Amino acid sequence: MSFLDVLEQTSALPEMYLNLSTEDLHKRAEIARRKLGDRVYILGHHYQKDEVIRYADATGDSLQLSQIAAEQTADTIIFCGVHFMAETADILTTPEQNVILPDMRAGCSMADMATFAQTERAWKELQQVFGDTILPLTYVNSTAAIKSFVGSHGGATVTSSNDHQMVEWAFTQKPRLLFLPDQHLGRNTAADLGIPLEQMAIWDPIRNRLEIDCATEDVRVILWKGHCSVHMNFLPKHIENLRQNDPTRRILVHPECTHEVVTASDDNGSTSYIIQQIQKAPAGSKWAIGTEMNLVNRLIADNPHLDIVSLNPFMCPCLTMNRIDLPHLTWVLEELVEGRVVNPIKVDQDTQSNAKLALERMWQHLS
Repeated sequence: MSFLDVLEQTSALPEMYLNLSTEDLHKRAEIARRKLGDRVYILGHHYQKDEVIRYADATGDSLQLSQIAAEQTADTIIFCGVHFMAETADILTTPEQNVILPDMRAGCSMADMATFAQTERAWKELQQVFGDTILPLTYVNSTAAIKSFVGSHGGATVTSSNDHQMVEWAFTQKPRLLFLPDQHLGRNTAADLGIPLEQMAIWDPIRNRLEIDCATEDVRVILWKGHCSVHMNFLPKHIENLRQNDPTRRILVHPECTHEVVTASDDNGSTSYIIQQIQKAPAGSKWAIGTEMNLVNRLIADNPHLDIVSLNPFMCPCLTMNRIDLPHLTWVLEELVEGRVVNPIKVDQDTQSNAKLALERMWQHLS
């Protein structure tokens, strides 16, 4: 089932929640949360609003939260994140548990840039060109259907924390890899491992064609033409401006940024890595961070002893990652008190089975 199909079946937020004051919403959310007790466990992704994070039993990145979900015995997991994250949580929890996404509009534009039909079509075309020489890898920021495709073809998932290890593993399995759906994380990772940019091709799923600048036999990495719309907004000119006007400020970015931005920065790493670097930074140090604005603002608020700015001073929070709000969270909590589960995320068993294979291959390799 596609994300759009799910949206058509979703329950809409009752209008009365939009008319409540913030104070009333917090009061109602707190009352419902107490009534539900340990029957409910709330997960909050790092990119969420503070009004939602305050209710989270655990915060973290997407895969970390799904792993936490798998360890819980609560009847219901409320995932304050986006659709692909809740799908992964459903894959890893028991059939008896419910996973709720409070607002079904909370998606990820990057994940939606690779559909199952597009991937099947691309795989057939690439097999004709390269034969059975390709292993697929998918970033965890992908749909359950793409994880399932990768799992059924011997591949695995990767995160922005273990991407180097997983790409190295992929090359022990096949001489080439297809990296979905974020071309920039794939390019930056492969380049870090010494693979020349000239040996990377791009698969364009819209035009259904391979973009290549070298001989076919020299291609080692095929990058899916997808991207994160937030991290694409950090540009080389932002770094150039800082270097000229504030040269002592250290620049730290996410590897979903373009290769030009990553190579011009002082350091790059996953969301967890960025948080860890800031937590251990010396007092008075100056930082420019290239990642989602809610997280940057939280790092600024939590670290008043540091001088932190966004690499792009005109950045806004991610519109889709930022969908879960206090009215939706209050609504689903109150519905659960009444015994009603709204906006559940359910991945069918066939998709679950192969998607879980992709996840397990990653964990097996890293354990």
